[in-house]
Amino acid sequence: MADTATVGVTDANSRKQAHGSTPHTPRRRPRTRSDQPWWFALPALAVFGVFFLLPNLLNFVYPFTNWSAFHSDIRFAGLSNIRSILQDGSMLRDIRITVEYAVLVALFQNGFGLALALLLERDTRFNRFFRAVFFLPVLISALAVGYIFRALLAQDGALNSVLSSLAGHQVDTPWLGSTTWTLVVVTLVHGWKWMGLAMLIYLAGLKSMPGDVLEAARIDGAGGWRTFWSIRFPLLAPAVTFNVTTALIGSMNTFDIVQATTAGGPGSETEVFNIYMFRVFGQGLYAQASAMSLVLFLIVVVLAVPVIVGLRRRENNQ
Repeated sequence: MADTATVGVTDANSRKQAHGSTPHTPRRRPRTRSDQPWWFALPALAVFGVFFLLPNLLNFVYPFTNWSAFHSDIRFAGLSNIRSILQDGSMLRDIRITVEYAVLVALFQNGFGLALALLLERDTRFNRFFRAVFFLPVLISALAVGYIFRALLAQDGALNSVLSSLAGHQVDTPWLGSTTWTLVVVTLVHGWKWMGLAMLIYLAGLKSMPGDVLEAARIDGAGGWRTFWSIRFPLLAPAVTFNVTTALIGSMNTFDIVQATTAGGPGSETEVFNIYMFRVFGQGLYAQASAMSLVLFLIVVVLAVPVIVGLRRRENNQ
C-alpha cells in the first residue's frame, strides 16, 4: 500500500510539471507611467511659472497701474495709460511701419527660402554643403547680424567701397540713412537672416511630395514651370502656411535687428513698435510701455488670425 501511495504522489507531481504548475517566484509588476513621482517635474514647472507664466500674467495687470520711475508705490490707474498712448501720434505711425515691415519680411524670407529650396533640392554633396552654409545665419545672433550689416552698409563701409571700385568713381550711398529705402534694406537683412529656416521647411515639403503625381505630370507632357505652378506649389501649402505665419509674427515682434542697424532712424522711418516701446520704457514710464506691449499683442492677434485662417482654408482646398 505504501508503495502504491508513493507511486501516486510521483505521478501527480509528474502531471503538475507537465502542465507547468510547478511553484515559481511571483513576477514583479512592470512600473507604469502613473508610478513615477509627479514631483520630479517641480523644478521645470517652477522655472516655467517664474520666468514665463508670471511675467505674462503681470503684463495684463501693469498696464492698468501707475507703475513708473516717478512713483514710489504701484496703484490702480484704470485706462489712463491706454488713453495716453492712443493720444500719442507716434503710435499709429509705428503700427503702420511695423505692419509694412512684417509684410516685406514675409515676402523676402519666403521668396529667398523657396528659391534656395528649389535650387538645392537634389541630394548631392554640393547641395548638402550649401544647405548648411545658407542655414548658418539662423544660428547667428540677430544683434550680431545687425551690427555686421551696419558696418557693411555704412557710407564708408565695404559695400560702397566695392561699388566704387567697380564704378571707377566714389560711391557713398547712405543705405541706412535714407527715408526712402532704408526700411526695405532692413527687411532684406531680416529676411536674409531667417531664409535658411524657410529653406529647410520648403525642402521638407518638396521631399514629401508623392512621386507618382510628378511622374504622371511628366508623362502628360507638363513642363517644369507648369508642374511647379499647378502641382508642386499647391502641395507646398502646409509649408507656406507655417513659413508665412512664423515670418509675420516674428517680424511684428522684431527689435534686435532694427535696433542694431538703424535704432529706428533715420527720422523714425524704421521705428517699429518695439523700438517705440523701448524708448518709452527708457523714459521710466513702465506702465505705459506695458500697455503698449498689450496693444501690440492685440494687433498681432487681430492681424495674424485672419491670415492663418485664410492659409489653412487654402490648404484644405488644394
